[in-house]
Amino acid sequence: MLDLIIVGGGPAGASAGVYAARKRLKTLLVVHEWGGQSNVSGEIQNWIGTPAISGLQLAENLRKHVESYAGDALSIIFPDKAISLTQDNEKVAVTLASGQKLEARALLLAPGAARRKLDVPGAAEYEQKGLTYCATCDGPLFDGKDVVVIGGGNAAFETAAQLLAYCKTVTLFNRSDSFRADEITVRSVLAHPNVRVIKNAVPVEVLGDKFVTGIKWKNPLSGKEDALSVEGIFVEIGLLPNTSWLGDVVALNKIGQVIVDPRTQRASAPSVKESRVWAAGDCTDGKYHQNNIASGDAVKALEDIDLFIKSS
Repeated sequence: MLDLIIVGGGPAGASAGVYAARKRLKTLLVVHEWGGQSNVSGEIQNWIGTPAISGLQLAENLRKHVESYAGDALSIIFPDKAISLTQDNEKVAVTLASGQKLEARALLLAPGAARRKLDVPGAAEYEQKGLTYCATCDGPLFDGKDVVVIGGGNAAFETAAQLLAYCKTVTLFNRSDSFRADEITVRSVLAHPNVRVIKNAVPVEVLGDKFVTGIKWKNPLSGKEDALSVEGIFVEIGLLPNTSWLGDVVALNKIGQVIVDPRTQRASAPSVKESRVWAAGDCTDGKYHQNNIASGDAVKALEDIDLFIKSS
């Protein structure tokens, strides 16, 4: 039986794979896609130790780093993905899309999440050509430009706050006349002179030539359509964690994120005496989700998993 199964090939999964190999845990890493969400970023400027790197190059670096540790302790299955999970008081069992069935003493979940995409004409065409889903990754590229943020939750307002450090103006599009973000965050962002809000604004089309030139929206109450000239569109309409295959084996919150102990990254599992599942990265209910945080959370989890395996 394996000591550990790791599911995921993004910063969390890759970090876990390296640490598991260094600790000589008998580990199998299941990778569906190297790099995770970073693949869509044209340039990442906040991966610590690297001033700028493309998402594709980051994914390649993660792959190379993990593969350099492959051997007696660490094996890699790529490409494949987990489709079901069970656990009892002795082990976890994972079934892969390829039909393989794996058993281990512990499991680290790092399947990440997918950003909810803007589904209007032009959105797919201009993704990474002015339309982006990551202000932290891409915000500085829009220095001095007029941009739009689509969304009304905390993520949208936090994105707006980040962009105000670079952008000439930030316009928030909110689908209704009330915000989902907390009042303190809303007040703080709206106090900035370079922010404006358009309520009851439902995007209907992304406009552009070679790059984004504007956005068209509709007021659902009046039916009136209008357009705004901008050079950047930041979409913050939620994340969908890649956890639908977990069923009720571990506790999930209302949007499907794995609920973890923030001290150890251990997931709770009501059906067993002691959970053998940990989770890290964007699939968890952590307050913040970034590449560096995902990597750190995975290392934290591996430290705890190592103690668990070697003491049980």
